[in-house]
Amino acid sequence: MSFQGEIAALSAACLWAIASVVYGRLGERIPPLQLNLLKGIVAIALLLLTMVLSGEFFPSIAPIPLCLILLSGIVGIGFGDTVFFASINSLGARRALLMGTLAPPMTAIGAMIFLQEQLNLSAWCGILLTILGVAWVVTERTPEDRGRRGEGRQGGQGGQGGQGGLSSRATTNLWRGIGFGVLAAVANALGALFSRAAFAQSVMNPLWAALLRLSAGVLILLIFTSAKTVLKSLLYRQNLQRLLESPSENLISIAEARRSRVLIAIIFAAFCGTYLGIWLQQIALKFTAAGVASTLLQTSPVFVIPIGIWLGEKVTWRAIAGVIIAIAGVGLLFYLK
Repeated sequence: MSFQGEIAALSAACLWAIASVVYGRLGERIPPLQLNLLKGIVAIALLLLTMVLSGEFFPSIAPIPLCLILLSGIVGIGFGDTVFFASINSLGARRALLMGTLAPPMTAIGAMIFLQEQLNLSAWCGILLTILGVAWVVTERTPEDRGRRGEGRQGGQGGQGGQGGLSSRATTNLWRGIGFGVLAAVANALGALFSRAAFAQSVMNPLWAALLRLSAGVLILLIFTSAKTVLKSLLYRQNLQRLLESPSENLISIAEARRSRVLIAIIFAAFCGTYLGIWLQQIALKFTAAGVASTLLQTSPVFVIPIGIWLGEKVTWRAIAGVIIAIAGVGLLFYLK
């Protein structure tokens, strides 16, 4: 019996976990919007090179499936990946990836509403298990959170305001990360629904679908960053000197990206997480059942745990148990439909 599809799905999940850790480090220097834009540009270049080498030509796609696949890229990549990077900055790669396990249940609920797919009792149990597993791990206090509280107590020796201020900021940062994680899961679920509808109405090469999705996502990011720069220029036009002394985040990000180590990290993460990840994802969906593939593709948090241990991060039994519960929920949702 061949396990080509299963191995491809697990490989994609592992690559996404590695890329997420790298993006977490890059997020300390580059804002999420610009990081997503740079990642998309690198991945598009790699996909175009693959098209040239494989001799693939632009397929004939009907207008409605084309619009659906482009909309999938705008929502899932342009918006979804941006808020996912913001979630990594607030929660860390492990908890941000675990928030991603909310996407399959959301996809199932969306399919029930918009595609008339009915869910049975076991599917709803899977949704509940997934949400419980995610909530259990995400709300756990990490060493960094406790460190911030300790700093707050030290600051509070000179006044109670220091303790309350730092503790409040840590709590705000946690809930901000959870909010970004939920938005990323919603965006990924919507992107998956749009893609599924596009594939159902046309015969499309998966690599071309990936290229179109990425192109739409990058295009909307370029439009947004350009509009942001123009808006800043209009706001500061009465004080040109201030504008010159306060370069935009976009220019700062480009300057950071030019550094060799940062550029290599961006290329590596885009190659692993976007280019190879999408390719292996399509192989998994081709050679194994969609439910099995979807479940295995959500095992990235499992791969992040040994990576975190290798990087010196303390991983608790609660974190491990939460991952197992969440993945069990995803498995129950798809295996016992």
